[in-house]
Amino acid sequence: MCIEAGLVRGEELFFDSTKVKANADIDSLASRFLVETHLRGLFEGSAITEGREVRPSVGTGLDALPTSEDKRLTAANARKSDWISRAGKQDRSFSSGPRKRTSDLRVSRTDPDATPMLIGEGEAKLGYQTHYVVDGGKARIIIAALVTPYEVSENRPMLDLLWHSCFRWRFRPHHVTADGKYGTAENVSAIEQANVRAFVALHRSGSRPNIFGKEDFTYDPKEDVYVCPAGELLQPLGKKDGEADREGVTTYRAKASSCKTCELRARCTSNKLGRNLTRGPFEGYVDRVRAYRATHPYEKALRKRKVWVEPLFAEAKDWHGMRRFRLRRLEKVNIEALLIASGQNVKRLLAFGGCRPKKLAQAAALHLPEAPPFYSRCHARRYHRGVLRRRRRRFSTRWIVFGTAPDCQEGVSSRKLSDGKKMSIR
Repeated sequence: MCIEAGLVRGEELFFDSTKVKANADIDSLASRFLVETHLRGLFEGSAITEGREVRPSVGTGLDALPTSEDKRLTAANARKSDWISRAGKQDRSFSSGPRKRTSDLRVSRTDPDATPMLIGEGEAKLGYQTHYVVDGGKARIIIAALVTPYEVSENRPMLDLLWHSCFRWRFRPHHVTADGKYGTAENVSAIEQANVRAFVALHRSGSRPNIFGKEDFTYDPKEDVYVCPAGELLQPLGKKDGEADREGVTTYRAKASSCKTCELRARCTSNKLGRNLTRGPFEGYVDRVRAYRATHPYEKALRKRKVWVEPLFAEAKDWHGMRRFRLRRLEKVNIEALLIASGQNVKRLLAFGGCRPKKLAQAAALHLPEAPPFYSRCHARRYHRGVLRRRRRRFSTRWIVFGTAPDCQEGVSSRKLSDGKKMSIR
């Protein structure tokens, strides 16, 4: 409806995420091995074989359509690699290094999908991460929403959310904007290869302060060399005999003699062999994004991102209860997040007066029923006030003093004034 009303432009998309507490306590964590062993013993024989073929349900009409209760369909979606089909579920086979994640060893007995996260000053809670894709139009319509466990990095679901938004709503965006957490080489290369400009902030490589990062070196594509801040060249190293190719990764190194006598050695490297850099197969697209930094559209998009998505998260948390999910498990918290996002879109649809729904059925669905005039709030308030006033005039005895028999005649009552005089009221 928002697209039909003209509230969605589809030319620029903004990505961001926020932390949301889960409906489970951190004390509910237990050993994952013990929990899975216990559950495997309870439901032994009821699991679906992994290699089993999923066949459509037998039936006609609407009965033949699969539902969310179809276990075979759920198992088939779980085996897919995209985040939308898995409803944000983590792929346990994925690993970014030798160190194991906390969720690989411990799991919550209350909400197994929630993972530990830090809030405030080191306070540990169980929670999720809600991802929003927001249109760059004035109405700030939410295009897609996805909830993942907190352990999932923000950059991983970005591409699936982008392709889902483009194919579902037939968008052809000019650029996408996100912060530095989304600026990985894989995301940048995939976006640029789709003829979409990646206006994302690139995070600095390495975590050591006051040390030259990779972005401080200049790459010369003609000579295939890097130039360091001191002007020395980093030449590509040849591969040794029997050395496996690391998917097109090339190592560049400066001469050890040049690094030993360099004045900037303290800010560059402590390696005796000299400073080295690695260049992957996607570095060309990253260099293209670095070239965007000096352009006005890139700077404008990053400034706009700071005030575009965060207010939507604040609105959802303050007015729609998204500080803490009420439901549990990924499927249900995704439903809750989608309902909140839909409510935010409906509010903007009704707020833009000239951009109302074009179809009569849509307008009728969003139109609130009018109550009878007698039952309106203002009329009821005036009515009750009038009744109270009439009751006070008729039954109040605050200023009435019932006189004795000689003072009162038939149908006449006496009222005593504040100065002691009497006045008869018929």
